[in-house]
Amino acid sequence: MIPTTKNDTVSFTTKGQVVIPAKLRRQYHIHEGTRAIVEATPEGILLKPVTKHAIARLRGILKRKPGSKPFAEEWAEYKAEEKALEEAKYARSTGSR
Repeated sequence: MIPTTKNDTVSFTTKGQVVIPAKLRRQYHIHEGTRAIVEATPEGILLKPVTKHAIARLRGILKRKPGSKPFAEEWAEYKAEEKALEEAKYARSTGSR
């Protein structure tokens, strides 16, 4: 991790959104749609971007059980379930079925 040389300040919108400075987005490979883990720490709020670079560093840490589904297949199923939940939530909010 490369420490920043100066502190950057950001502002929160009324929705709680914040814009990460461009140099930090480049440094941590954050692009549109990148997800992040939000963690409360004694020092404040910690954002951990989940990027392909971060995932690549973790590759091989988790051992798969013999005979289990490949991770890519398991991840695709998870994403399909997540999408179905989002679509159901949207349908409820708009009143469509």
